[in-house]
Amino acid sequence: MFKPADLFDLSQTEHPALFEGCEFAWDALKRLKDYLNGNLRPALHNTCEGVAFIGPDVFIGEGTVVEDGAMIKGPTIIGRNCRIRHNAYIREQVIVGDDCVVGNSCELKSAVLFNGCQVPHFNYVGDSILGHKAHLGAGVVLSNVKSLKGNVTVTHDGQKLDTGLSKFGALLGDGAEIGCNAVLNPGSIIGRHAVVYPLTNWRGVLAASSIAKHRGQIEVTKRTPRG
Repeated sequence: MFKPADLFDLSQTEHPALFEGCEFAWDALKRLKDYLNGNLRPALHNTCEGVAFIGPDVFIGEGTVVEDGAMIKGPTIIGRNCRIRHNAYIREQVIVGDDCVVGNSCELKSAVLFNGCQVPHFNYVGDSILGHKAHLGAGVVLSNVKSLKGNVTVTHDGQKLDTGLSKFGALLGDGAEIGCNAVLNPGSIIGRHAVVYPLTNWRGVLAASSIAKHRGQIEVTKRTPRG
């Protein structure tokens, strides 16, 4: 279930070649830098609302709007009809598909977004791949570095797979939904159309069309009025 085609509709990206020959979908992250170096042709076809910083190694497609205060360092490829909102921070080695939203105060680094992704509010997306129409709620963090040194592993059926990556956040299959303020720990794999509920601290593999629910207990007590 970790092959690119298991998680992603490769017709929903302009860059299916990035995934060619990948045994595991996360292997595309290892190739991202070289792929951008070989395929990026800088050009800006967007419009700006206000003043944004756009580096020299950036391509932006037609119909995309970049709002005031955004910073796009590059190398980066951004598709058509996207919205890059106020104070978005797009760092190095990023591919954003068509019809995507990168919202206010969101940070992307070494990431691939398929068409129709929404990363709209206060999100961090590091060393991750988001499938077609994947959606992050406000405050979602895709953590990409372990607390202890070493490569990120993916645990499945009791076995640990070494990804060969010291930085690896998550793979979100097509249509995956991540609720507000959830945290996906390094090496998380979320299947197609799976849902992670708000405030969930998730680690591991969530099968397609499954729901991960956080049921933390809430205690309600009486308040003593102040004199």
